[in-house]
Amino acid sequence: MREVSPEQGAGGGDIRPRRVRPLISYGHWWWALPAVLMVVLVHYVATAGGAFYAFTNWTGVGAFDFIGLENFRKIIDDPTLLGSLKNTLFLAFGFLVLTNVFGLMLALALNRTLKSRYLLRVLIFMPVVLSPLAVSYIWKFIFDFNGPINQFLGWLGREDWQRPWLAEPGLALWAVLIVMVWQTTGLVMVIYLAGLATVPPEIEEAGALDGAGTWGRFWHITLPSIRASTAIAGTLMLVQGLRVFDQVMALTGGGPGGATETLATQVYKETFALSNFGFGAALALMLTAIILVFSALQQAATRDRT
Repeated sequence: MREVSPEQGAGGGDIRPRRVRPLISYGHWWWALPAVLMVVLVHYVATAGGAFYAFTNWTGVGAFDFIGLENFRKIIDDPTLLGSLKNTLFLAFGFLVLTNVFGLMLALALNRTLKSRYLLRVLIFMPVVLSPLAVSYIWKFIFDFNGPINQFLGWLGREDWQRPWLAEPGLALWAVLIVMVWQTTGLVMVIYLAGLATVPPEIEEAGALDGAGTWGRFWHITLPSIRASTAIAGTLMLVQGLRVFDQVMALTGGGPGGATETLATQVYKETFALSNFGFGAALALMLTAIILVFSALQQAATRDRT
C-alpha cells in the first residue's frame, strides 16, 4: 500500500496551501532603483573619487603625483594635527554625553504632567532650527570681554572672575562645547520624548505598586524601553560632534594659537586656504574613517540584545 505524505490528500494530490497574494502591495524593488543610483553616484562614487586624491600631492590645479601614504605620515608627525584630533574627540564625546544627559532630563521633566510642557518644548527646541553660524555669532558677543557675562560678574562685584573667554586656550574649547550643547539639546529632547511616548503608563504604575521607587522605575522600566531612542540620539550626536565646523569657525576661527582647531577646520584650511588638496583629502579621509569606526562601536554598544 502506497504511503500518503502529510502534504498529500487521500487521493494522492498535493494539498499544500497556495501562496496568498497580499491585499496591500508595497510596490516593487526596482521602483527605488533611481534613488539608489543617485545615492551611489552622488555619495559613494564622489567620496571614492575624493579619497583617491588623499594619496596624491595635488594642489587643485594641474598635474599631480601619486605619493602613497606620505600625506598620512605627515599627519601623524605633525603635533598640531594631533592636537586637532584631540580637540575633535573632546568636543565629540563631551557633546555626546552632555546633549544626551540634558536632553533626557528635559524629556522626562516635560513628558506628561506639567501643564506648560508644550510651550516649554517649543522654547527649548527653537534653537535647533536656527543657523549654527547665527547662534555662534550671538554667543561670540555673549563671551566677549565687554559682553553680558563679564558685565554680570562685574555687577556681582566679581571683577576678578572676568575673563576673555574666547581668548584663553583653556576656556575657548569649553566655550565652543557650551554653544554646541545649547543649540542641539532640544533635538535630543524631542527624540527622547518620542521614545517616552511608547512607554505605557500602566507599566510604571505597576512598578510603583510593587514598591519600585523613582530611580528604580527609571532604571528598570523607562530606560530599557527607550533603547531605540538612545541609539538614535547617540549616533546623531556623535557624528555631529566629530564633524563640528561652524561653531569653531564663527567663535574662534581655530584659535587662540590653534587651541580649538578640529579635523574639520583643518580640512577646510589645508584644502581651500593653503591649496593642499591632496593633504586635505587625506585629513578628510581620516575624519571619515574615525566617524565610521565610532559610529559602529556606538551602534554595537546600544543595540537591543533582547
